[in-house]
Amino acid sequence: MTKFLVRTFIKDSENVTDLRVRGKYGTLSSIVGIICNILLFALKYTIGTLSNSISIVSDAFNNLSDGASCIVTLLGYKMAAKPADKNHPFGHGRMEYLVSLIIAAVILVMGLELLQDSFNKVLHPEDVKFSVAALIALIASIGVKLWMSVFNTQLGNKINSSAMLATAKDSRSDVFATAAAALALICSTVTDFPIDGIMGLLVSVLILKAGLEIIKDTVDELLGKPADPELIEKIRGIVCSDERIIGVHDMIIHSYGPGNIIGSCHAEVKSTEDFVAAHDLIDRIEHEIHKKLKIAMTIHMDPIEVDNEQINACRRLLADILSGINDGLKFHDFRTVTGDTHVNLIFDLVVPFEIDYSDDELKSMIDEELSRESTKYYTVITFDRDYT
Repeated sequence: MTKFLVRTFIKDSENVTDLRVRGKYGTLSSIVGIICNILLFALKYTIGTLSNSISIVSDAFNNLSDGASCIVTLLGYKMAAKPADKNHPFGHGRMEYLVSLIIAAVILVMGLELLQDSFNKVLHPEDVKFSVAALIALIASIGVKLWMSVFNTQLGNKINSSAMLATAKDSRSDVFATAAAALALICSTVTDFPIDGIMGLLVSVLILKAGLEIIKDTVDELLGKPADPELIEKIRGIVCSDERIIGVHDMIIHSYGPGNIIGSCHAEVKSTEDFVAAHDLIDRIEHEIHKKLKIAMTIHMDPIEVDNEQINACRRLLADILSGINDGLKFHDFRTVTGDTHVNLIFDLVVPFEIDYSDDELKSMIDEELSRESTKYYTVITFDRDYT
């Protein structure tokens, strides 16, 4: 069904980095969500009122809030599809993240209201009227919400949309909510215990949990979480595909919303390479990354001396010292400056975030180990982080 809807309503559906195509995906997801949720609201509100079930009525209003969220999502995708302008040179793609936060806020509000109503239902229980029609309607609703979850997950993964994946997660929480309402309806035939209110409490907790998870995922995106490791390896593979590139470091990836990624890195080449030829190689790599991955990449070229045995010996010595301190320590941009009485070892040291040593402590540890080899070695260290 998903493929049929995509083929029918979205032209050029494979071009998912195009803002207009992404907007069409958002429109399709939102329209389907609005139609399904309004129909489910009408159905559940009717059977909930007739059966006097707070869990079913609450679930109905949960669907109504989902429909409102779909309207917000629709407007958000329209804004995210706007091209870059003078005030927003990187486009409006991050609007999708703001939409996810709005969806999460709506989910939290509905969860809190359901929590309050269900608590009152536990304190003041009322008889629930069972009917086969109501049970069938709830089972059908579960089927619809399961399909909507799969539908939005497929679309969200296709275009890498946090808003659609948030909608899919909300649909999964609705499945549990409706299942709890159905269970309460069945239990009402065999017990007077306030199962309806208790199931409402359980549903509200699940809804609140889903909302908080969406907020966490979205805030991570806005704060700047590391790029996808698979994407990093693809970039590294393209950069290092030419044998003249002997290493890559200082890679940084910035996301300004799905389909709008900017990156930079340093590519190491032999210092004996022809400068013009190496520059042409770097240009071609940048264009290839943009063509294959749609990333605006800027690559800095670092000349590395590889044929000097003295430098290579110092490089091996430093590598052994660092591995002895912590296997996560890496270095790059290594070079030496030799004077009459000493040798400066100049390099950038990449320190993992999980290492607790301060920069001064690390330098002291390295200097102490070097002094065991020779008193003539001095370090000049630029401390760095791995942002991937």
